[in-house]
Amino acid sequence: MPVASPEMYRKMLTAARDGHYAYPAINVTSVTTANAALKGFSDAGSDGIIQLSTGGGEFASGLGVKDAVIGSISIAKHVHLLAERYNIYIALHTDHCQPKKLDTYVRPLIAETVRRRAAGKANLFNSHMFDGSELPTDENLKLSVDLLKVCKENEIILEVEIGVVGGEEDGIDNTDTPAEKLYTTPEDMLAVAEQLGGMDAPFMVAATFGNVHGIYKPGNVVLKPKILAEGQQAVADKYGDDARFFLVFHGGSGSELKDIHETLNYGVIKMNIDTDTQYEFTQPLAEHIISSQSELTHTADAMANKKKFDPRSYLKKAEAGMAERIAKGCKDLKSDGKSIFA
Repeated sequence: MPVASPEMYRKMLTAARDGHYAYPAINVTSVTTANAALKGFSDAGSDGIIQLSTGGGEFASGLGVKDAVIGSISIAKHVHLLAERYNIYIALHTDHCQPKKLDTYVRPLIAETVRRRAAGKANLFNSHMFDGSELPTDENLKLSVDLLKVCKENEIILEVEIGVVGGEEDGIDNTDTPAEKLYTTPEDMLAVAEQLGGMDAPFMVAATFGNVHGIYKPGNVVLKPKILAEGQQAVADKYGDDARFFLVFHGGSGSELKDIHETLNYGVIKMNIDTDTQYEFTQPLAEHIISSQSELTHTADAMANKKKFDPRSYLKKAEAGMAERIAKGCKDLKSDGKSIFA
């Protein structure tokens, strides 16, 4: 099935909210990692979200180009082509984009979708994230309103962040963020509803409740999921139940499964997974190198074994390892076996 249409993407999000499950949103950086995401979702019978960051897009364009937009377009086109071979729906998304990068990343990608639509083609990306969390709330929402207008015109869903996800990921370092900013307040949620809720356009909200980017042992991240429930209830009390947000969970590594499951009851429909899939991609590579070390290097006495240093020999293992972790993510988020493709 091709990448989900705007209508099908909205149905995906609604089905997840109503069914109390969420889609893993997998950061990819290459054709191989994109293929792993497609296989992982398919193996789990789950629809899913494949996403690129500015750093991922830059890497995908190669060392000779280093252009986040070109790299993201390249991977997105690859996913559009390969998704047709799978019986699930895939949505394409871009991850954290800070204000200073809007004009060099998100806006050019929206412009690419505008060109495609004019030519009768499908949207390149289904949704984009604007991370204005470094700004005062009023400035964050002002930019979000402007972006949502453009997204609405082109049937793109906007994701906004209110509050700050701690830790560091892909060059965005929030390790020194004051503790109070790591928790979105009901007042923050009401401000989002007031500014964006009346625009008759779907959007997602990355609210924070102690979640942090990075790698942690299970139990080391202390979450307060009730913050999401309190914010959603404040919005519903003022604007009605239909105003409740599609929520996004960032920084889930190290979270207890019971906390993850609790968030699903409060409207989380998308959970970003990057650190764990990076690890499961790399482990088969490490094992290959350790087990084949003597055959990977030419010596004075013998030549290396071509079957061992052929990149396909170890990248297949890496793809399989990452795909397996993605399928587990689908199970953990309860999206496995729930594809709406059928």
